[in-house]
Amino acid sequence: MILGLEFPPISHVTEWPTWFGSGPFAVNKVVFLMWVSVALVFGFLYIGGRQQALVPRGVQNAAEVTVDFVQDSIILQTIGPDGLGFTPFLLTLFTFVFTCNIWEIVPGVQMPVNARIALPAFMAVLVWFIYHTVGIASQGPFRYFKSAVFPPGVPWYAMWLVAPIEFAQILIVRPLSLAVRLFANMIAGHLLLVSFAVITQALFEATIVGAALPFALLIALTAFEVLVAFLQAYIFTILAAVYIGGAMHPEH
Repeated sequence: MILGLEFPPISHVTEWPTWFGSGPFAVNKVVFLMWVSVALVFGFLYIGGRQQALVPRGVQNAAEVTVDFVQDSIILQTIGPDGLGFTPFLLTLFTFVFTCNIWEIVPGVQMPVNARIALPAFMAVLVWFIYHTVGIASQGPFRYFKSAVFPPGVPWYAMWLVAPIEFAQILIVRPLSLAVRLFANMIAGHLLLVSFAVITQALFEATIVGAALPFALLIALTAFEVLVAFLQAYIFTILAAVYIGGAMHPEH
């Protein structure tokens, strides 16, 4: 309790009661939103791909803009033309992460799915598996791990220090940073919006005038979180593309 304001415990705004099932098969609000996100992404890409109008409109236009953005601003900038084969994966990854993030500002929902570490961790492990598979397939296992762990240009006397760091980076640091970055940004934004919503509600009950400033800040933060939802989806996807590109094109 601070100045008459009672903030809910963090567990009350990040943990949700089980709707049905138990253990690892329990379904709650976050799991349901994840399922809805899968359905929305599938529907968006399926409908956008089926429509073949010469002048795209509606869903087709939005889908084509999204595809062009992923190809031009992510794939071609990080992997190059030979990375266009990864368009389906990176397009799905970008749209799914963004959809899971944007639930944060939907009235009545207001819970980003990626504010729970399980889903970011799963996607990070998926990216980890893919870029290692691509690297081994492109270079062979020995050459891939040799080029990754022993970067060119490092003096031999410093290699004993650099090699363990590079080994830990490709196996642990990359997926860990991918998952934690997405999770931390979304949970921080969620808690910030909840805090300002509590302040606004408490001041509104006391005086409408006093609630004007925190309400305005709440609206501004909500708009800012739209940008955060997009940026986090972009960052997660472009880092995945960078890792895949690095596995395909070793440094010389």
